Amino acid sequence: MRMPKTKLTSKVTQKYQATIPQAVRKKLGIEKGDRVTFEIEDEKVILKKVSSVDWEYLESVSATLSEWSSDADEEAYRDL
Repeated sequence: MRMPKTKLTSKVTQKYQATIPQAVRKKLGIEKGDRVTFEIEDEKVILKKVSSVDWEYLESVSATLSEWSSDADEEAYRDL
């Protein structure tokens, strides 16, 4: 069963920031410090909460992966 559409608005600031309406935060379980992702699909943008990840750990590990950032790798994996 589909729920009826709800339209909510938010004003964009000079820095191109917008507040996520309370009803959306509650529905997605978004809290301060959480990350969100925006998926563009035709003329729609889909907002999703990013699952909990240890970002500090991932950022520290990514620095050790430089051997995979060659021009040959970029060429090989460009279409993925």
